Amino acid sequence: MAISDVREYTHLTDDEVEQIGRELDQIRSEIEESRGASDAAYINRMIRIQRGLMAAGRVTLIAGTQMKQTRKPAWVLGAGLLGMGKILENMEIGHNVMHGQWDWMNDPEIHSSNWEWDTAQPAEQWKHSHNYVHHQFTNVLGYDNDIGYGILRMAREQKWSPYNLGQPIYNSLLATLFEWGVALHDLDIERIRKGEKDPKEMKRQLKQIFRKGRNQVIKDYVVYPALAGKQWKTALTANVTANIMRNLWSYMIIFCGHFPDGAVHFTEEEIEDESRSEWYLRQILGSANFEGSRLLHIISGSLGYQIEHHLFPDLPSNRYPEISERVQALAAKYDIPYTTGPLYKQYGQALRTIMKLSLPNKMTKSDQPEAPTPPHDRRRKSDQERPSRRTELGGWSRSHSEARG
Repeated sequence: MAISDVREYTHLTDDEVEQIGRELDQIRSEIEESRGASDAAYINRMIRIQRGLMAAGRVTLIAGTQMKQTRKPAWVLGAGLLGMGKILENMEIGHNVMHGQWDWMNDPEIHSSNWEWDTAQPAEQWKHSHNYVHHQFTNVLGYDNDIGYGILRMAREQKWSPYNLGQPIYNSLLATLFEWGVALHDLDIERIRKGEKDPKEMKRQLKQIFRKGRNQVIKDYVVYPALAGKQWKTALTANVTANIMRNLWSYMIIFCGHFPDGAVHFTEEEIEDESRSEWYLRQILGSANFEGSRLLHIISGSLGYQIEHHLFPDLPSNRYPEISERVQALAAKYDIPYTTGPLYKQYGQALRTIMKLSLPNKMTKSDQPEAPTPPHDRRRKSDQERPSRRTELGGWSRSHSEARG
């Protein structure tokens, strides 16, 4: 369901909406003031663990595959260690570092302006498509390119076309090749197809993607297999497997954050003259959490606390559990929907939506109240049409920032 008026949808008065904003600002202020050595120790520990996993995986593949009797178990163990290392680096470390969660430490090695993560998309482009576009315009149809990633129809308000019949196939390919789908995400294929993309900017981005993708391919599929000597094929298949593990996991976690039942979409009208407090409410209504152990949350990049992450994207991820308790209490106090559930349930609902929306609306029944507006084409907005409002979302493009400065 897409809503155009958060205040009306939540049945809150103007004073209540502004009070919610003040209470959330207070949570932010208290967490910022309490950041310290334990938080710094957390991210440094995560980085050490991640590097240890990668080193152990590489050594296992090089040493363990030399003898025939240990080759298979070494392959399984090595691929698993590499997969876990890549998941941890992408989710809990890279994603959160590039949000600026650890910039307050003033450590040049763990800073959003310097971190380049172990995946095909250049950090600069990710910070634009994710920090700036997705977090600022969360679930706003026509503004947020994460709604279906330009490949899938994820809202009943989006116009159906025969192309959508292939969604089950597109979804499987996106999940398996998620690293490469994300690498192309900031290009905005839809705007390129319609001739609305600046050719110079497109060329610059393509060069950036080519360099980053080439380096990833050489590292994972040439250098490390070569180090395994005669067992290079074994090392190569382990690296492929590790990357697929990371792709499938990150895809599932991300889709659980905005597409289960209860996570609503918004129309362009909602963000007209949107106040800070209304932006907060939109993050709560447009995001979804999932439940699980502390380990599950860590390897998920703390995105099991997606609501808290969208409210405070630049606060340290290790503080989300305590923030979540306060946000849930606030939601209960003002009777605001707070969507959460087991991981399998959240992804199951997202997958069901993908399958249903591959068909025209008249052939399926909505699992939520019907959309207040009829389906229509929603043209992707350019950066000039996406005004910048939220300073805590972090920088996105050094070249653009310098040009605009």
